[in-house]
Amino acid sequence: MNKPVYLDANASEPVRDSVISEMVKALHITGNPSSVHAMGRRCYHMIEDAREVVADHFGGDVQNCIFTSGGTEADILAIHGQKQDRPLWVGATEHPAISQIDYPKTILPVTQQGIVDLGFLEQSLQQAETPPLVCLMLANSETGVLHPIKEAAELCHHYGALLHVDAVQAAGRVKIDLSELGADSLAISAHKMGGPKGIGALLLASGNIRGAKRLDPLFIGGGQEQGRRGGTQALPVIVGMAEAVRASYIQDRTAIIKMRDAIEAAAKKHGAVVCGEGAKRLDNTSCLAFEGKSAQQQLMALDMAGFCVSTGSACSSGKVAKSPVLIAMGLQRLAGYSIRVSLPWNITEQETERFIEAYCRIVAS
Repeated sequence: MNKPVYLDANASEPVRDSVISEMVKALHITGNPSSVHAMGRRCYHMIEDAREVVADHFGGDVQNCIFTSGGTEADILAIHGQKQDRPLWVGATEHPAISQIDYPKTILPVTQQGIVDLGFLEQSLQQAETPPLVCLMLANSETGVLHPIKEAAELCHHYGALLHVDAVQAAGRVKIDLSELGADSLAISAHKMGGPKGIGALLLASGNIRGAKRLDPLFIGGGQEQGRRGGTQALPVIVGMAEAVRASYIQDRTAIIKMRDAIEAAAKKHGAVVCGEGAKRLDNTSCLAFEGKSAQQQLMALDMAGFCVSTGSACSSGKVAKSPVLIAMGLQRLAGYSIRVSLPWNITEQETERFIEAYCRIVAS
């Protein structure tokens, strides 16, 4: 029997061998990084070395790189710490970590390709009584569509607004430089890069946050992370995150692009629609909608055939419902018929060919 083929990288990438190796080494090291003795200092320096790797790769400052438990906490910390008296504006296709946060929100619409409507954003900023905190994801987890973050940041700052960017899905797959994007903060997560679960980071723009008095912490604790995130730092996963960042950015993505394009070409021949196809997208992500079979039917049939795919964000799964992302894109007709195929870093051409054969057989039956 063939081993199941994992095609759900946007939920979590397979952990890289080099990451496991570095984490095992760190697990053998005793000490608390807040302790002042030699063993504590060794842990502390390992964490700071990892912090430097993460900050350098994403164009941030070492002193403004805050380790968190993952992308969700990084997003919530960014909003909690920067919002203060500002209204909160979020993109219509944001991750549940932001879209479901318990604050009053103004929703920013997207085009049919899933791109934030910059014209609407500018008009709204012109009319805003108080400059808002705007939240936009760099890459959508379901469609892979990339937002024009640099242009959005320029608009936000022209009108005195702040911009937080959820870059969790894009990190490790596209080049990201916080200073070039112009955002005020950036959230990333290790397990989307082939690193361990349970570790992420919030990067703040140079000179702390433009227009903000301070970053109010969620956890006070013992003053770790310069008082911005309390709690003993988890050395093994922090080291693992740094290695995942290194490894993901030296990988050639050419083969993944070729395999994604082959999947989409075959799916379209059988009547499927590639949602967001006309926009710039992640190289590993395909949102395939086929009206002949519900998303649940496709998911179950593919699972029984040995293929792991999803119907959208893993953080809203456990249930198969109509895609809120596609509904926000004006694709209500397709919202109950879409699956997400996201290729992991270690996918092979043979596995892709097996998936194409199975998918075409299922939608044609």
